[in-house]
Amino acid sequence: MPHVLPARRARPGTPAYEPFAAQADVQAAGAEAARQLGCTEGGRDEVLACLRRQSTDRLATAQLMQSFNRPAFGNALLPVAPAQALASGRFHRLPLILGTNHDEMRMFVGLSLAAFPIRTEDDYRARLAEAFGAAAPAVEARYPAAHHPSPALAWAAVLTDRSFTCTTLAAGRAIAAHAPGLPLYGYEFNDPDAPVLAGLPANPGFPYGAAHGFEIPFLFTSFPTERPLSDGQRALSDRMVGYWTNFARTGNPNSAGAPLWPALRASSPHAPSVQSLAPGPGGIHPVDASSAHACSFWDRLSQ
Repeated sequence: MPHVLPARRARPGTPAYEPFAAQADVQAAGAEAARQLGCTEGGRDEVLACLRRQSTDRLATAQLMQSFNRPAFGNALLPVAPAQALASGRFHRLPLILGTNHDEMRMFVGLSLAAFPIRTEDDYRARLAEAFGAAAPAVEARYPAAHHPSPALAWAAVLTDRSFTCTTLAAGRAIAAHAPGLPLYGYEFNDPDAPVLAGLPANPGFPYGAAHGFEIPFLFTSFPTERPLSDGQRALSDRMVGYWTNFARTGNPNSAGAPLWPALRASSPHAPSVQSLAPGPGGIHPVDASSAHACSFWDRLSQ
């Protein structure tokens, strides 16, 4: 499930990825952005014309992109927040594939490390304290820096599980609970050596792994990366394209000769039913993603 993630989500103080915002909040953020750009004179048309005259250097800044780039709910198109809609069963009953990448947040943490380095356990602990407050010791106990190759990678794991994997699995459970017969399939792209997307900064000791968006070149092979797919990765790409096209054609990704991709079931959240996608023999197989990403911990913490 590709998303656009504001860079500040990888920075201190914001533990969770919330891709949607109330329309009033988006409008207020947009008005504030216009004010900062000096576009306040006249009516609506004049303000819009002023914004259109701005250069891309002034518009495409981290500050502005993080302030009001989220889709808005609370309008005719999207009446309520998607999570609330799913929890209450207010969604269209259509076959669905949903999934995440194993190391989603490494992309965003990697983009922010130059400005916001995480070099020591104290740096990591400070991030946890600012992001999770009184719950920080519990998060650190579940994700000790010593259990990860570096404090920065520990922080990325925390954010991946809290903000991407477990929220996506929760959405899947809600969908399955309200529409038990709906064709519903979950995946986790998990190639630790996936080619890095072109343009990302290199951070020594901080591999991107299967970061956000790194599955796209496996589905659309013209997507720019720092190096081409290996033979094993091309085989994985072929299989993934087969799954996706079979699903588009029939509502079921499975086909003869391909590893079985089981459907998600609300009654079995810890069953190995999320399809792990990785190259090599046995690289495609169902896994218990909920347990692997400590989703029970995050569910308890959010209560």
